[in-house]
Amino acid sequence: MIGALKSHCTLSFFKGAVLVDPDGWLEFAGENSRIAKFMRFTSAAEVLARQEIIHGFIRQAVAVEQQGISGKPAEEPLVLPAELLDVMAEDQLLEKAFYSLTPGRQRGYVLFFSQAKQSATRRSRIEKYREKILGGKGMHD
Repeated sequence: MIGALKSHCTLSFFKGAVLVDPDGWLEFAGENSRIAKFMRFTSAAEVLARQEIIHGFIRQAVAVEQQGISGKPAEEPLVLPAELLDVMAEDQLLEKAFYSLTPGRQRGYVLFFSQAKQSATRRSRIEKYREKILGGKGMHD
């Protein structure tokens, strides 16, 4: 995927985490990114200078697809915030609905809930999204 931004452009690879990158040209999009990676360019000269490197990553990406490599990250245990555990202990329906969500939707909620610094804010967020969880929806559905 190609992205054009004000200060730079990017070349992204959906399964960038499985590509061999010994020189560290690829970077994750954010602290919570686990699979997709991208290269950043600030000039056309930079793109031309890295032409062989770019072609190498494209060849690898094509090979990954042809081999059917999934690109799934290693499963990390999901650490639920204490407030979510407390609410689910009181509300069995919410607990069942939460664990029925896809792992990605669960992770999205946990990241959002956990980002709040105060316990009251975490609890408020959980209550705000309760109906969406019960409806089997992700945060952005």
